[in-house]
Amino acid sequence: MSDDAESEQATAVAAAGAANEGQPPAMSKSARKKLLKQERQAAQKAARKAAEKERRRADIERRRREWEEALAAAPSDEARVEMVEARRQTRRERVGRRAEERGARAERLRRAAEGAGQKVVLDLEFGDLMRPNEIHSLTQQIMYCYAVNGRSANPAHLWLTGCNGEMATHLQRIPGYDKWMIEKEAKPYLEAFEDRKENLVYLTADAESVLDDLDMSKIYIIGGLVDRNRWKGITLKKAVDQGIQCAKLPIGNYLKMSSSQVLTVNQVFEIMLKFVETRDWKTSFFHVIPQRKRGEAEAGNDGVDVSMNDDDAAEGAENQADLAKVFDEEVDDDNVVDEELQEEDTDVAKKKQCIRHENGEVEDASTRPADDHSPGAAAETMTPTGGALPQAEQSKESNGVDD
Repeated sequence: MSDDAESEQATAVAAAGAANEGQPPAMSKSARKKLLKQERQAAQKAARKAAEKERRRADIERRRREWEEALAAAPSDEARVEMVEARRQTRRERVGRRAEERGARAERLRRAAEGAGQKVVLDLEFGDLMRPNEIHSLTQQIMYCYAVNGRSANPAHLWLTGCNGEMATHLQRIPGYDKWMIEKEAKPYLEAFEDRKENLVYLTADAESVLDDLDMSKIYIIGGLVDRNRWKGITLKKAVDQGIQCAKLPIGNYLKMSSSQVLTVNQVFEIMLKFVETRDWKTSFFHVIPQRKRGEAEAGNDGVDVSMNDDDAAEGAENQADLAKVFDEEVDDDNVVDEELQEEDTDVAKKKQCIRHENGEVEDASTRPADDHSPGAAAETMTPTGGALPQAEQSKESNGVDD
């Protein structure tokens, strides 16, 4: 008997003994390895987040220092005033661009909802089959889907259906979720589209039919399930039981997956967006699927799962950019713009109060210009000697990301 077999047998005996004594059973060797792998991945993720946070902090400090040094090196007070005004003008332009981009994004999403966009449903009826960390992972994927949809030149008409219980609670915690330009339904998609059932198409890797093209009259459903492969075939069974069409993406016609045979919800959604833009499956797959998962092109290997597991959650976002940064840029930046406009008004008001005496000193500390709290900006107050008062720059903490 091999060592592994003996170990497994010993574990089974120990588990049986523990069960008889009313104690929790001992973990098998494979379960221990899986747990260690999860712990290692969690530690690596935490280390990456800490490193990124430190990098942002150092970048903020560097920019603040460079600004203060530039002010201190200015040849005169007039030159410093010009620098401050130029900085404020840059900020006003940035605010204006954000407002324009937000308006353009809203217009694209409005047109998509009125019929110009491909209808895509994220089926959230599997909440009771997922653990809390898996629901959190799915929430991250939904955030990313919404962000890339708003960025797309041809956004989809996106629906969330079956949004109840813990799933709804997690979504409600997303900043700005109530303002999302998206269809939200607590009822299942069968009820939401009861008059268009014949147009429903569930995307599942277990389907026999291969999706050759996207039909604007169809409503494509992506199963929102993070299950670590505990529920194999569940989406196909659901579609068959409900009597609706099902199909799988033609991934195997264009590439061979070199590692995990799993695509995340956001990857499937982004592939569809890219196909709408290019009408080319190969371009869409290579644009979205991480390179480490891609092998050489090989026909006939269609068995790629289009659900997701917990290990791969948020993978697509991490490969293209930090998910939180994407979300912070694309979602609910109304407050950011409003704050910067308010800060601009405050800066102007405080500047008018800054009265210099004949000896060149500022009249009172209370009349110093207000701190500039915009991203990448530092306080613009000048000392009597013409230098800059060192004040800490404040970065946005929405989703833990500096703009």
